Amino acid sequence: MTLFDLTGRRALITGSSQGIGFALARALGSAGAAVILNGRDADKLNASAAVLRNEGIAVVTAAFDVTDRAAVGDAIAAQEQQGPLDILVNNAGIQRRAPLEDFPEATWHELMRTNLDSVFYVAQAVARGMIGRKRGKIINICSVQSELGRPSIAPYAASKGAVKMLTKGMCADWARHGLQVNGIGPGYFETELTAALVADPAFSDWLCKRTPAGRWGRVEELAGAAIFLASDASNFVNGQIVYVDGGLTSVV
Repeated sequence: MTLFDLTGRRALITGSSQGIGFALARALGSAGAAVILNGRDADKLNASAAVLRNEGIAVVTAAFDVTDRAAVGDAIAAQEQQGPLDILVNNAGIQRRAPLEDFPEATWHELMRTNLDSVFYVAQAVARGMIGRKRGKIINICSVQSELGRPSIAPYAASKGAVKMLTKGMCADWARHGLQVNGIGPGYFETELTAALVADPAFSDWLCKRTPAGRWGRVEELAGAAIFLASDASNFVNGQIVYVDGGLTSVV
């Protein structure tokens, strides 16, 4: 099991004060990593960090806006002064729904800044240190919408499709420097952000019938994929997207 041991490594998880990001931080921390929680709300970060500390996980917080390139550069430089960043999980993201013909231009740009630009900004800043050390793990959080479309979320699907291809591009550029860059594509998971959909009987019925596993995912079920991709167990895995979706992307 030493292949999956993250003891002594530092992991930055963006957008990790709640939901999937928090679950991923907990997973990496449970495997021995010291985790850095990120978000824009310092109070929420501190509350989430307290929960993990009570579980025996080493955790600090870094409140910065991942859509602000200058802020990202300053924050990563500050973190590198505390020690090398061995693992990056690009999780920060938002969802906005509207018919495509009515989708506001400002909302399009907001979504792209958060879901796509941030992945480039943070990964580029972190990768520079990893390249110098000749090792590092980057995990970009994609989506089943990296492969599939649905009405009213075309811009979201476009952003997540782009994250999938950016992941492969990062592999093409950085694998030769000893980095492994992969993605996780979650299906539909019960989180604070999906509570309204979970509570919608019509949507939940459709989803459970559409998903071979017949149910919503639980965020703790992302732990195995995250630990695998962050650990030495995946040292020759590169440019891949692991879909953790109950089989959703495998069937019609």
